[in-house]
Amino acid sequence: MNIPAELKYTKDHEWIKIEGDVATVGITDFAQGELGDIVYVDVDTLDEEVDKDEVFGTVEAVKTVSDLFMPLTGEVVELNEKLEDDPELVNKDPYGEGWMIKIAIKDASEIEGLLDVEAYKEVVGA
Repeated sequence: MNIPAELKYTKDHEWIKIEGDVATVGITDFAQGELGDIVYVDVDTLDEEVDKDEVFGTVEAVKTVSDLFMPLTGEVVELNEKLEDDPELVNKDPYGEGWMIKIAIKDASEIEGLLDVEAYKEVVGA
Protein backbone atom coordinates (compact mmCIF):
# COMPACT_ATOMS: atom_id res chain seq x y z
CA MET A 1 0.00 0.00 0.00
CA ASN A 2 1.30 3.41 -1.00
CA ILE A 3 1.15 6.13 1.70
CA PRO A 4 3.34 9.11 0.71
CA ALA A 5 5.06 10.73 3.70
CA GLU A 6 4.78 14.30 2.34
CA LEU A 7 0.96 14.30 2.41
CA LYS A 8 -1.57 14.75 5.22
CA TYR A 9 -4.54 12.42 5.72
CA THR A 10 -8.00 12.14 7.29
CA LYS A 11 -9.58 9.25 9.15
CA ASP A 12 -12.06 9.10 6.25
CA HIS A 13 -9.21 8.24 3.80
CA GLU A 14 -8.79 11.54 2.00
CA TRP A 15 -5.27 12.83 1.34
CA ILE A 16 -4.33 16.47 1.14
CA LYS A 17 -1.28 18.16 -0.36
CA ILE A 18 -0.82 21.69 0.95
CA GLU A 19 0.94 24.25 -1.24
CA GLY A 20 0.71 27.68 0.36
CA ASP A 21 -2.95 28.60 0.75
CA VAL A 22 -4.15 26.07 -1.85
CA ALA A 23 -4.50 22.35 -1.27
CA THR A 24 -5.08 19.39 -3.56
CA VAL A 25 -7.41 16.65 -2.28
CA GLY A 26 -8.04 13.05 -3.32
CA ILE A 27 -8.68 9.63 -1.82
CA THR A 28 -5.92 7.35 -0.61
CA ASP A 29 -4.58 4.20 -2.20
CA PHE A 30 -6.23 2.27 0.66
CA ALA A 31 -9.63 3.87 -0.10
CA GLN A 32 -9.52 3.19 -3.83
CA GLY A 33 -8.52 -0.40 -3.11
CA GLU A 34 -11.44 -0.87 -0.73
CA LEU A 35 -13.90 0.68 -3.20
CA GLY A 36 -12.75 -1.35 -6.17
CA ASP A 37 -13.23 -0.18 -9.76
CA ILE A 38 -14.27 3.47 -9.70
CA VAL A 39 -16.80 4.31 -12.42
CA TYR A 40 -17.82 7.89 -11.55
CA VAL A 41 -16.63 10.85 -9.48
CA ASP A 42 -19.31 13.46 -8.70
CA VAL A 43 -18.27 16.83 -7.28
CA ASP A 44 -20.92 19.56 -7.48
CA THR A 45 -19.33 22.03 -5.05
CA LEU A 46 -17.13 24.04 -7.47
CA ASP A 47 -16.90 27.69 -6.36
CA GLU A 48 -18.57 26.84 -3.04
CA GLU A 49 -17.13 27.05 0.44
CA VAL A 50 -17.35 23.69 2.18
CA ASP A 51 -16.72 23.24 5.90
CA LYS A 52 -14.23 20.73 7.27
CA ASP A 53 -15.77 17.23 7.52
CA GLU A 54 -18.71 18.16 5.25
CA VAL A 55 -19.40 16.20 2.05
CA PHE A 56 -17.90 17.79 -1.08
CA GLY A 57 -18.89 15.03 -3.50
CA THR A 58 -19.21 11.30 -4.02
CA VAL A 59 -17.25 8.54 -5.67
CA GLU A 60 -19.10 5.65 -7.27
CA ALA A 61 -17.59 2.22 -7.64
CA VAL A 62 -19.11 -0.87 -9.23
CA LYS A 63 -20.64 -2.04 -5.93
CA THR A 64 -21.04 1.14 -3.82
CA VAL A 65 -21.24 4.92 -3.60
CA SER A 66 -19.09 6.69 -1.01
CA ASP A 67 -19.19 10.27 0.26
CA LEU A 68 -16.08 12.44 -0.03
CA PHE A 69 -15.35 14.52 3.07
CA MET A 70 -13.61 17.90 3.07
CA PRO A 71 -10.33 17.68 5.07
CA LEU A 72 -10.18 21.47 5.66
CA THR A 73 -12.66 24.33 5.41
CA GLY A 74 -12.19 26.07 2.08
CA GLU A 75 -13.56 27.03 -1.30
CA VAL A 76 -13.47 24.44 -4.06
CA VAL A 77 -11.56 26.30 -6.78
CA GLU A 78 -10.81 23.52 -9.27
CA LEU A 79 -12.07 20.07 -10.25
CA ASN A 80 -10.00 17.40 -11.95
CA GLU A 81 -11.87 17.40 -15.25
CA LYS A 82 -9.93 14.34 -16.46
CA LEU A 83 -12.02 12.25 -14.05
CA GLU A 84 -15.20 12.95 -16.05
CA ASP A 85 -13.99 10.77 -18.93
CA ASP A 86 -11.46 8.65 -17.03
CA PRO A 87 -12.62 8.04 -13.40
CA GLU A 88 -10.38 4.97 -13.16
CA LEU A 89 -7.42 7.37 -12.84
CA VAL A 90 -8.33 7.32 -9.14
CA ASN A 91 -7.58 3.59 -9.11
CA LYS A 92 -4.45 3.83 -11.27
CA ASP A 93 -2.82 6.92 -9.72
CA PRO A 94 -4.69 8.11 -6.59
CA TYR A 95 -1.93 10.55 -5.52
CA GLY A 96 -1.19 11.91 -8.98
CA GLU A 97 -3.50 12.02 -12.00
CA GLY A 98 -6.39 10.81 -9.81
CA TRP A 99 -6.61 13.92 -7.61
CA MET A 100 -10.16 15.24 -7.22
CA ILE A 101 -10.30 18.91 -6.17
CA LYS A 102 -8.20 21.92 -5.29
CA ILE A 103 -9.32 24.19 -2.48
CA ALA A 104 -8.45 27.65 -1.23
CA ILE A 105 -7.78 27.05 2.47
CA LYS A 106 -9.88 29.28 4.74
CA ASP A 107 -8.50 28.33 8.17
CA ALA A 108 -4.87 27.16 8.19
CA SER A 109 -5.12 26.25 11.89
CA GLU A 110 -7.20 23.20 10.86
CA ILE A 111 -4.09 21.67 9.25
CA GLU A 112 -2.87 20.68 12.73
CA GLY A 113 -5.83 18.31 13.04
CA LEU A 114 -4.85 16.26 9.98
CA LEU A 115 -3.05 12.94 10.28
CA ASP A 116 0.59 12.49 9.33
CA VAL A 117 1.77 9.35 7.56
CA GLU A 118 2.41 7.43 10.81
CA ALA A 119 -1.02 8.26 12.27
CA TYR A 120 -2.73 7.29 9.01
CA LYS A 121 -0.85 3.96 8.93
CA GLU A 122 -2.38 3.23 12.34
CA VAL A 123 -5.88 3.98 10.96
CA VAL A 124 -5.46 1.45 8.13
CA GLY A 125 -3.40 -1.07 10.08
CA ALA A 126 -0.34 -0.73 7.86
